[in-house]
Amino acid sequence: MKLLDDLLQAAGYRTLTAVDGEQALDQAMQFMPNVILLDIGLPDMSGVDVARAIRNSDRLHKIPVIAVTAYATPEDEAVIRLAGCDEYVAKPISAPELLKLVRRHANFRLIGQEGGGEGS
Repeated sequence: MKLLDDLLQAAGYRTLTAVDGEQALDQAMQFMPNVILLDIGLPDMSGVDVARAIRNSDRLHKIPVIAVTAYATPEDEAVIRLAGCDEYVAKPISAPELLKLVRRHANFRLIGQEGGGEGS
């Protein structure tokens, strides 16, 4: 998490981090991020369950979710995508590839928002 946070901040993004799924959902509801990077192996609940909760939320369902995970089989990817993740990145991650995905989804969301602006 620290490495991803540092990478995104160095690229100019403002970030929030969460240590578990419940905190991630609480922060997403409070701050309405432009993109969510979601680890599938969380301590309190599966990232798959977090993704499903995001997709089932009236407020959060449009936020792009990028799964970052060590679960790297084709079956794992299928489950993760069915849960609602827009992208799937297996560890070890490629920093340029991850930044490209974040940029694509963050820019798409900002362009499509009424009034624009970060966090709206």
